[in-house]
This record gives sequence, structure tokens and C-alpha cells, in this order.
Amino acid sequence: MKQFLALLCLIATPLGLFAQDHSADSAWMATHYTKKEVYIPMRDGIRLYTAIYEPIAKGKHPILMCRTPYSIAPYGEDKFKAFWNSHYMAYLKENYIMVYQDVRGRYMSEGDFMDVRPYNPNKKGKETDEASDTYDAIDWLLTHVKNNNARVGVFGISYPGYYATMAALSGHPALKAVSPQAPVTEWFLGDDFHHNGVFMEMDAFNFYSGFGKPRPYPTTKGASGYQFTVKDNYKFYLDMGALSNLAAVMGDSMKFWNDMYNHPNYDQWWQDRNTRKFVQYIPPHIATLEVGGLFDAEDCYGAWNLYKAIERKTDNNNKLVMGPWSHGGWARGAGEYLGNVRFGLKNSEFYQNNVEIPFFNHYLLKNGDAFNISEATIFFSGLNRWRSFSQWPPVDEHARPMYLQANGGLSWDKPGASEGYRKYTSDPAKPVPYTQDVHFGRTAEYMTDDQRFAARRPDVLVYQTDSLAHDVTLAGPLVADLFTSISTTDADFVVKLIDVFPDNFTYNDTTDGKGNGKTYPMGGYQMLVRAEIMRGRYRNSFEKPEAFIPGDVTEVEYKLPDVAHVFKKGHRIMVQIQSTWFPLADRNPQQFVDIYKSDNSAFVPCDIKIWSDKDHASRIILPVLR
Repeated sequence: MKQFLALLCLIATPLGLFAQDHSADSAWMATHYTKKEVYIPMRDGIRLYTAIYEPIAKGKHPILMCRTPYSIAPYGEDKFKAFWNSHYMAYLKENYIMVYQDVRGRYMSEGDFMDVRPYNPNKKGKETDEASDTYDAIDWLLTHVKNNNARVGVFGISYPGYYATMAALSGHPALKAVSPQAPVTEWFLGDDFHHNGVFMEMDAFNFYSGFGKPRPYPTTKGASGYQFTVKDNYKFYLDMGALSNLAAVMGDSMKFWNDMYNHPNYDQWWQDRNTRKFVQYIPPHIATLEVGGLFDAEDCYGAWNLYKAIERKTDNNNKLVMGPWSHGGWARGAGEYLGNVRFGLKNSEFYQNNVEIPFFNHYLLKNGDAFNISEATIFFSGLNRWRSFSQWPPVDEHARPMYLQANGGLSWDKPGASEGYRKYTSDPAKPVPYTQDVHFGRTAEYMTDDQRFAARRPDVLVYQTDSLAHDVTLAGPLVADLFTSISTTDADFVVKLIDVFPDNFTYNDTTDGKGNGKTYPMGGYQMLVRAEIMRGRYRNSFEKPEAFIPGDVTEVEYKLPDVAHVFKKGHRIMVQIQSTWFPLADRNPQQFVDIYKSDNSAFVPCDIKIWSDKDHASRIILPVLR
């Protein structure tokens, strides 16, 4: 999780800025910029540590800011960030004032840190939140940084994307443009720590065992995480057992971790930490640009759904970009492939030169043309092309159900039989792995991984179409609508949408790029397009969980994050269903118990039937683009 956070903090003809930027290096920085580090006071007296990179060039310049919990390193006024290794160099070429700030309670800033600190729309006096901290920082910068043009932008990737959203909520009159990228929006329904109430065990523990350690005083050094002795993550988390054992390893000092365990359902504590609830407070003068990856293992949910929330609740100028990237991939690398799957274009450069840089230039320099940026700029995997839309989901998107057949088929036709089902046994002692490899860290590539390993397991149901007679284009959210009966009182459900390549498929290096340089048999490849897990107890309400009645047929319906994918003629559409996804997601004991407080004895096998008949027609509802 957050594997490169310290590194990050259709339309027009490409501008060529990114290639041009590589002509600059540390020597260029030293002759064109100065750096100073200052403490900026907040309204309650707490001071936040801030690095300010100022151009030597004369004139009035815009401010572009990133607020982060991951350190503004390197510290020291003689040490510069390596802007020359990224597209951010384009902003320095335009003489932007670049500002980086340690948020309250992190690294060199004063105060107490709170994870996803709730927004308070009714602040009084010296009360603070992350929005007020941003407002106060901007106010100070406008007064104390010479030669600024009184126009400010804020961006951030991942957790800094949450702080970018908080910046927009500040409503500061000088703030003109904000770009939350792979933004954390909340940690129960879809981002990082939970998906549909399921605890994303591996990412959460690996990240928070270091990030969550209390910081007794301001420091330039980050805390170390848990010292793993087992380098096989499947074995480590299986041996660790119940979540209560993980809590014992984590200890009592991790406040947010303990709070999560004490709030197992989507109660008010969680809802207060959902930034999408408050976006109606973003004023119209602030333009927003949400950016995300189609294959982001961490915050794919946040990018899609923050955009939709802003669209529903505000009248501001709001744009969306989704490309073929893993977490933050648009800010590093070329975006030509992920794992074994190739996309054939320098997609990161396309985005940087045609969307992000013109967006900030338009609102901060007033010399770019943001009006040429489409409402939604979306890359379609499978087709491997960018498309632009006037809204998302597109106006021509049509929700069309595809039905799971009792014989393992997948069809547009509803089952006609009076009775039919397929069954499997979910055994928590032998959970389905999320990838076939033995490794230590969670991979980003699993989002496009070959699923043939899972299709061969007896506890995974496989449904697929015949070879497609024509292309099928999907553009929008997926819905899984299952009818199930189980032998216990709870279970999880993982639904995976998969593109099955023809048996004779091979990539063309000229048109598809050379990929990762590894040889992998792509004939018959089962490319994961989208997958999501659902904790069955939340099928009717995330606030009020309900036990299953063993043997009763029950409907479990839930949304998966949006997709933009073309199943090409000759390919097949496949759906896989399983009940464990380990150690990506924690194991459900498959009993209606408090999963966070239970011990190893709570885990039991569960017999699961997925029904496919005229009265219980399990289906996946696809967003077909007509």
C-alpha cells in the first residue's frame, strides 16, 4: 500500500513539455530557484512546517501546493526535490512557486495528527480542520511570499488527494484549481482499508504498522513498520489467524487502528470521515480535476466516486481523467503496460501534456486552455484508446444484465428452468489467493493478472460466454446481483469480470509496445478487468448488518467500481465467483460474529450455492455503451 508515496507528493496536440523538462537538472534548479523552509501559524497557534520553492525570475507567479502526511523531504534549504525527474518540471519552467507542507502532527509540523480528520462545516473561533489549515496556509503565503499572482492551485496523490479535497472545501478566494488524484474519500466502503465493509488486511497492516506509530515530537524521520520474518504474504497472514491476533501484534498505541476495530459497521464515526458527504461546500470559483487509474488497487473507488459526488452536489467546473494506471501511475513511468497486459501508448505523457498541465496553466497562469479538456477523458483498455465524453457515465451507456447459467454459461438470456444452481465450499483454512505468485509485498499488477490459476480451483465458480461475434464496450459501473443460499450465517462474495483472450492471441510489439520484457503465454489469458468483494452481512445495510438464515435463498446485490473496457470480437466474457480473496481481504469466519474480536475458533467452512433459475436469476449488470 502506498508503495511510492514519498516520491509523489482526443483533446489537443501534445505540447512536448515532458520531454523538454529532462533538459533541466539540479544545476538548473540552483540557478533558477531558491528554497526556504518556514513554520506557518494556524488560527489556533499550531505551526505547520512548509517548504517554499521560489523562482528567481521577475514577475508575478502562481502558487502550486501539495499538503502531505508523508514528509516534504528532503529537508534543508540547500536540498531540492528532484523535480527534474518528473513532469512537475513543466511547472518550474513556467516559474510556478511550488509549496509543500507537512500536515498537522506529521513529520516537522506541530500539533496532533488525526487520520482522515473530519471536515467541520460549522467551525467557530479557533476551531480547525484540514480545510481551515489549508485556508490559513494560503492566507500566509499570499502575504509573505513575494511576487505571487494571488492565484493558487492544490494537488495531491492518494492520501494527499484527500488533503486536496479538503483544500477545495476551504473555499479560499485565491484558490482557483484543485486536483485530487487517486483520492482517499473514506475508508469503509471502497478506499484502502475496507471494501464494502471487508477489511483489506494485507495493505492495512503493512501500511499502518509504520505510518500509525505515534510521533512524540517533530522529526524528519519516519517510523519503521513491522519487521516481517516471513516473506510469503499468504503464509504470514494465514499463520497470523484471526484479526484479534493482528491487533495484538499492532499493540495499543495505534489509535486509528483500535478505533477501526471498535467501529466494525458503517456508523456515524465512519460517515463523518467520508469526504464526499461535504463536497457541496466547494464554491463555484474552484475548478476541480479528479484523476485515477483504471487498475488502481488502492483508491480506484475514490477517483470515480469523488467525481460523481461533485457532479451531483456542485455547479463548479469539474473534470475526470481515468487512465490505464496503477496507483499514481500517471506521475511516473510511461503507462504503456501493467503486468502482462499492454496498452501501446505513452499514456502518462498524454495525460500530463494534454490535461493536467493545461488545467493548472489555464486557472493559475491564465494562458492554458482548460476549455479544450473534455468533461471525462477516459482510456478504454482492450481497445487501447482514449475517448472523451460530455458526462460520465456516458449518455449512451445502457445497463444490460448478463445472466449466470446453471451449466456455467454466461448469456444475455434469462434462465428459464424452474430450479438450478452451482455450489462450492468456502474453507477459511484454504482461502483462494488473490494472485498465483508467492511474494511478500502486495502487487499492483494483480489488477490485470491472469485468472487461470483461480479458474482451476474447486471453490471458484466460472461462467463464460461463447466467443464474441462483435465488440462489447463497457463504460460505467458494474452491479453484481446474486441469489445465494449458504449453510452458515455469514459469507463474503467476490465477483470478478474477466476478458478471456483467444487461444492464438499474441501481442504485436510495434502496435502494442514491448510490455515488461517478460515472456508470458497470452493465448487464453484471463485478464482481470474488475473485481470486488462484498461482506454478505451488509447486503441490506452497511449500518445494520444482518445474519443469513442457513439454507434460505437470499439476494446479495452490490456495485463494483466503474470500468472502461472493450471486449474484442473473438474474446470471451467471463465471471468468476468465490468467497475468499486472500490475503488481500481478511477472511470472514462465516459466522455472524464480531470479526475484529473473534479468535481462530470462529472460522468454519461454508457450503455456498449460487442460484440460476427463472425466480432466482443471478446476474451481472453491465454498462454497455451503445
